[in-house]
Amino acid sequence: MGRTRYLADTVLTCDEAETVHAPGAIDVEDGRICWVGAAAEAPEAEGAVVCDVGGLVMPGLVNAHCHTPMTLVRGAGDGLPLWRWLTEAMWPREGRMTPDDVWWGMTLGSAEMLRAGVTTSCEMYLHEEPVVEAVRASGARLVMTPGVVSALHPEASVEGRAQDLEDFHARYHDPAGRITVGVAPHSAYDLGIGRVVELAELARRLDMLLHIHIAETTQESTELEVAHGASVVRVLADHGVFEGSVLAAHCVWVDDDDIRLLAGHDVAVAHCPLSNMKLGSGVAPLARMLEAGVTVALGTDGPASNDTLDLWEEVKIAPLLARATGLDATLVGPSEVLAMATRLGGRAVGLGDVGCLAPGWAADFQRIDLDHHAFVPVTDPSELLAHVAWSGTDRRVSDVWVAGEQVVHDGVVLRVDEEQARAEVQQRAERLAAG
Repeated sequence: MGRTRYLADTVLTCDEAETVHAPGAIDVEDGRICWVGAAAEAPEAEGAVVCDVGGLVMPGLVNAHCHTPMTLVRGAGDGLPLWRWLTEAMWPREGRMTPDDVWWGMTLGSAEMLRAGVTTSCEMYLHEEPVVEAVRASGARLVMTPGVVSALHPEASVEGRAQDLEDFHARYHDPAGRITVGVAPHSAYDLGIGRVVELAELARRLDMLLHIHIAETTQESTELEVAHGASVVRVLADHGVFEGSVLAAHCVWVDDDDIRLLAGHDVAVAHCPLSNMKLGSGVAPLARMLEAGVTVALGTDGPASNDTLDLWEEVKIAPLLARATGLDATLVGPSEVLAMATRLGGRAVGLGDVGCLAPGWAADFQRIDLDHHAFVPVTDPSELLAHVAWSGTDRRVSDVWVAGEQVVHDGVVLRVDEEQARAEVQQRAERLAAG
């Protein structure tokens, strides 16, 4: 694949220096960025294909915690608290899902995310093979962490599941490509500490991401905490679960001691504010986690508890919730939350070269149409960042590239028949609901 130069009215790099080039240029070759900067300073690139895309170009977003095939159960169980929602509405239907169901659910969800500029998702789900195959077909980037749930993987089968996960990792883990593999024990309250420890040991041995729900609600871990005489965060830390690469979803009910433990063990947190709000779970202490040095990314959670996969909604809501609960308008600014949705999101899911427009990084980026009143005026670069953070939406994303390949053009997902995917999900959801 030869070099391609993309010219844009504005290039928002999302690097640590918050660099903005207006107008800007990005050179891409073999799926990676080889140069980025001001358009007037672009080097000679003989033979390069030049594409003037206009608008604003920025990294694709990273959805750091998701159960995307739950498009098949979107809307079910609305109004129930988490445990009843899981046991009465979700798990009965999910237990009836076939691999084909999961493929179509993931296909529809992957298309939905791509249209929103979400180029990478970290998935915690069962039927991991069809999830991978669906994303291979859509052209997105995937961190697949196969789920382990007690009801489906009883204690007697722990060794068999672990071997399945190791085999799956050997088949699909491809850091040089678009698919990487981790492991996802659902939670300590579901599996028990012993099984989580075993899966954490497997993750360390294979050098892969451990992805786990932690402290989503006030009641979920009460019995475990009483038995051990400490918070679930402390218990997991004391049992060595945090010794490897760990992504903790939610962390709503964590105190300052828990936060210090998370930061000290370099545990990343996937913050899912809309899902936590819908399920009445609470509001995670985002500002305190950031102040303590925790790497915090953003996730939509599943589309049944959000109910969209548009990460732009999290970009706006996360800092506003932090400001409202902290009674402080200076908390979590636009550049900080955009980093959470891009560069820090990549770091959280184990991808150190995703989420920033810089030489050597993956060429995953999106074009945003600036021809909208919400992006006017701009009298200073900081105002542009604010417009993107507060007014970004899937409706403004026009084009998307993953590993240098265009996967969305003028709002159309190029590798998915969305009409067929919607029809398939509707038909299959009706069957799952009927029992």
